[in-house]
Amino acid sequence: MAVPSDTLRELFVTGLTNAHAVEKQALSIMTPQVSRIVNYPEVADRLRLHIDETDAQIARLDEILADFATTGSTLKDLGLSMSGSMAAIVHSAAGDEIVKNSFANYAFEHFEIAAYKSLLVLAEDGGFAKAIPLLQQSLSEEEAMAAWIDESLPMVTRRYAGLYAEAGSITAKV
Repeated sequence: MAVPSDTLRELFVTGLTNAHAVEKQALSIMTPQVSRIVNYPEVADRLRLHIDETDAQIARLDEILADFATTGSTLKDLGLSMSGSMAAIVHSAAGDEIVKNSFANYAFEHFEIAAYKSLLVLAEDGGFAKAIPLLQQSLSEEEAMAAWIDESLPMVTRRYAGLYAEAGSITAKV
């Protein structure tokens, strides 16, 4: 079934504004995490790098949205940023905060991967060729972050267990 071009445009722009809000949410999740990390410098360093990547992803989304004479949704950005901040607060109360953050970050990266893959389909089908390399770059960054979390989870878990055994959950949690 052929989808009309105006429908593809509408869905693409909506998807872009949603992705913009999701990236804002990602910042509101990662920023408090990185500020609290003490015993896991590799995690803090990688989160700092991904915060920079996320800022660049937002700029790329802004660039694509500008081509459609629109911007991100302030309401969506604010709403998802607030929910991300709440998630960070909830995890900070957990004794195993670093482990729970790793789980949540891994899941969140895969959500972002799916969003960019969907946007790429709409860009291809809608003929929005200029957006494709920008979206592909963001997708690659999200895939790299998800892979890093996957590869580092054993280290984080083992370090957490060792610190917990030595000093308890307060010291081990971040």
